Amino acid sequence: MKNTILDNNYAHVSYDPSLKMGMVAWKQKASNTEYQHAFQVLLEHIKKNPMVNFLSDIRYQGVVSPENRKWFESVIIPQAIELGVKHGAVVFDGNVFKKHYLNMILLVVNKYGIPMKLFNTEEEAIKWFQSFNK
Repeated sequence: MKNTILDNNYAHVSYDPSLKMGMVAWKQKASNTEYQHAFQVLLEHIKKNPMVNFLSDIRYQGVVSPENRKWFESVIIPQAIELGVKHGAVVFDGNVFKKHYLNMILLVVNKYGIPMKLFNTEEEAIKWFQSFNK
């Protein structure tokens, strides 16, 4: 059962205690401030609630600026790992611009030894997260 942390015109941020999963589902292209705010809200929440799985649905996100991607890589990834995140998954539609964005993030995540996979649906990502609990 997902609990909503933030829900506005650009993103829906939620937490599923049964999966220890935080999720950011983008609704549209976000400004730099909005992009960063969604992740900061989730990080604040996981300081009090354990999160080992992180899921981002970027199908409706739009193109992310290089500045935001670098911020995500240098600020959010290290903080999330420090707070206990062990697995990352992304739901996306195969868009070539998003693939480039994801490949850059995968390079950073791999340096930390965190498994991260790309999926077509949220259900597939959740099944993958559940496989770590077996």
